Amino acid sequence: MSTAVVVGAGPNGLAAAITLAAKGIDVTVLEATDRIGGGVRSSEYVLPGLVFDDCAAIHVMPAGSRFIKNLGLDRYGLQWRWTEVDCVHPLDDGTAGALYRSVETTADGLGVDVSRWQLLFGGPSRRFDELSEDIMGPLLRVPRHPLGLARFGAPTVLPAAALARVFRTPQARALFGGVAAHTFQPLHHPLTSAIGLGIITAGHANGWPVAAGGSQAITNAFEAVLTELGGKIETGVRVTSASQLPPADITVFDLSPTAIAGILGDRLPTRVRRAFDRFRYGPGAFKVDFAVEGDVPWTNAAARQAGTVHLGGDFAEIAATERDIHAGRMPQRPFVLAFQQYLADPGRSVGTVNPVSAYAHVPNGYSGDAAEAIITQIERFAPGFRERIVGQAVRSTTEMSVYNTNYVGGDINTGAKDIRQLTFGPRTTLSPYTIGVPGMYICSAATPPGPGGHGMCGANAAAVALARLGR
Repeated sequence: MSTAVVVGAGPNGLAAAITLAAKGIDVTVLEATDRIGGGVRSSEYVLPGLVFDDCAAIHVMPAGSRFIKNLGLDRYGLQWRWTEVDCVHPLDDGTAGALYRSVETTADGLGVDVSRWQLLFGGPSRRFDELSEDIMGPLLRVPRHPLGLARFGAPTVLPAAALARVFRTPQARALFGGVAAHTFQPLHHPLTSAIGLGIITAGHANGWPVAAGGSQAITNAFEAVLTELGGKIETGVRVTSASQLPPADITVFDLSPTAIAGILGDRLPTRVRRAFDRFRYGPGAFKVDFAVEGDVPWTNAAARQAGTVHLGGDFAEIAATERDIHAGRMPQRPFVLAFQQYLADPGRSVGTVNPVSAYAHVPNGYSGDAAEAIITQIERFAPGFRERIVGQAVRSTTEMSVYNTNYVGGDINTGAKDIRQLTFGPRTTLSPYTIGVPGMYICSAATPPGPGGHGMCGANAAAVALARLGR
């Protein structure tokens, strides 16, 4: 029987392991920490019974992931839950751009931009299942649906700042800009529209759901599938050198490129080692989890029904803060993402105390305390929030990188998603999952299609490994 070792039990490592085990490969997963799941975990670290997602919270891409859909994870306890409103971006005048699963409902709330929103997102969202076959893999390959991809892909090459000018209302521009800011890149850079267009299109197709009981439910379902297929998981095994790797026909790393370079050293071809050593990381995330008595007192009514609330003011303000963090400057009012998963999944709360999470975009490795800046941003759009806080836990950029070593400097995207790394991955190549060592591959979120807990990086890498093994 052929054998495989997967180093790292994040969603992509588990996806790779499942894909290999399903083809009869004897798979062992080695995880450095005592818990599997990487960024897809949940904890009760503020108050007993109050469930917070450690990192990944809203699962736009996993809900439409071909890999996850094909596994039928509902058989293993995974259930999706949706809020009334997917995402809201409030402005200082009390208005907001509100994103619903329905393209029409979203567009109707954007005034004179109704037709522009429908034109940009209507067709692609109806064809998302077809589009996802192309966008959830390496970008530089022959697409399965070239015409559909060309129609969708043409605007993605634009900077978000340029595409935002299509909209006339500040609400539509801010709504689009807040989603585009998920790229953690200055919004005047090329291809920054790609992330915004991809997430919004996927959301109109599948919504912005949460996992019932916490994101840990996704990891638990992955583990159940892998165990059923005969795969094994060993926790507390931190691989730091090639000598620790057991012999295997296939070795897959769900690790950052710099970590792989540290493990393999001179076993990597010189050109690959240099590329991995030079791999660029993006800005960081500073997270605070709040135990809140009652609901957040948002001024805008739609925000009180939203699973996600983007806090950053108008498009110009978002663009300025993203420029600052990219340049290593901490903005006074950072872009903040707040999450209210309990609105869709009330079982996460304890009595009248609800879990509310928020993280700010900060410079990579930011050593300061952004907790007060986050609270101030929430207070800006929800006066009285501070008085409702009954407990909180902070995870700084340093703590982020301890929690998950792939998050270097707090970079939860596992690498800067600039034009080169978004297109090629860790090195300039048409084969982003290979690392130049026979039988060894990389499958972390540093590879296409990038972060999101969808498992496609792992599934894609495993498919390449199987093809080269002749399976």
